[in-house]
Amino acid sequence: MTKTQVYLREDELKALHRVAKAEKRPVAELVREAIRDKYLRGPALGPVAIWDGPFVGSSSDHDSAFDEP
Repeated sequence: MTKTQVYLREDELKALHRVAKAEKRPVAELVREAIRDKYLRGPALGPVAIWDGPFVGSSSDHDSAFDEP
C-alpha cells in the first residue's frame, strides 16, 4: 500500500472517527472502503435490467416486450 494524505473538514473527520469507533475499525479502512464503493465498483453480481425503454401494453402481456420481431 502507498500512504496518501487527504484534507477533511473538522466535522467530517469527527464523524469519521465516530463511525470508526462504533464499528471498531480503523479510519483508513473506512476511507478505502468508501473509495472502492464509490469509484472502483466492479461488474454487477446480481440481476441486471435488460430493458430500459417504455413499455406499451398491460401487465398481462409484459413478457411480449422481450419477444424478437
